[in-house]
Amino acid sequence: MGLPFLDSFSTAAGRGVWHADELGLADAQVVATGHAALDAELPGGGWPVGAMTELLQATPEAHVWRLLLPALAQAVETRGGPVVLVGAPYEPCGTALAAQGLPVEALMCVRSDAPAARLWACEQALRCAEIAAVVAWLPQARVGELRRLQLAAAQHEVLLFVCRPESVALSASPARLRLRAERCPDDPAQIALHLLKRRGPPLAAPVRVPARNARMSALLAAARVRRQLRLQPPVAPAAAPSATVVRIDAWKGGPDALDRLAVVV
Repeated sequence: MGLPFLDSFSTAAGRGVWHADELGLADAQVVATGHAALDAELPGGGWPVGAMTELLQATPEAHVWRLLLPALAQAVETRGGPVVLVGAPYEPCGTALAAQGLPVEALMCVRSDAPAARLWACEQALRCAEIAAVVAWLPQARVGELRRLQLAAAQHEVLLFVCRPESVALSASPARLRLRAERCPDDPAQIALHLLKRRGPPLAAPVRVPARNARMSALLAAARVRRQLRLQPPVAPAAAPSATVVRIDAWKGGPDALDRLAVVV
């Protein structure tokens, strides 16, 4: 019996082989990020479910909410469970989140300054089937600890976002996807996302996404206009037109002539 041609093996194997010069396909479920420019650069077109996404920042800033909010709201709607926040540096504004589709009652906050307690809470949340997503701030986590979280997320197919300082950008990480986020220096209304790790070629330029939604941008623009109007000096009222007083003498003569002052404007 003849052996199959080598070309047949190459063709069959090539269907499941990822080439480093092209964007890879997702090997699991994804959730759209809500930002078209970012979806176009991620394998499968969204955040990976059942895998860790690592988000690096110089300092913990609020624009992480703008980046993750669409996916978190979708996860809550799909799975019906809460979003667990572990070690959030600031208390989220419930009114603003609810206006963008994430109700306050869908948030579960775990507060602790102890790194070991944060890791334990994050791992326990990942093992709960009812949880929709986990967002954890773990600045001191080690590679082995992150790998354990990655395995827990994969076992229960949960969205997992881990926020860490950008100083660890050169260190190893088990994250499936790794990004560094910063506010654009030339446009504070935009967030620059540097894709440090993905299944695909490196990007020559960061992906830009809005730092605020359209409604918030409109409100802030209107507030700036009102502030500028308040700072402008008051406009002096226009001066009244000058008047000239002339005397009307009885130059017409006769008994009906007027002898009074008239104002000619």
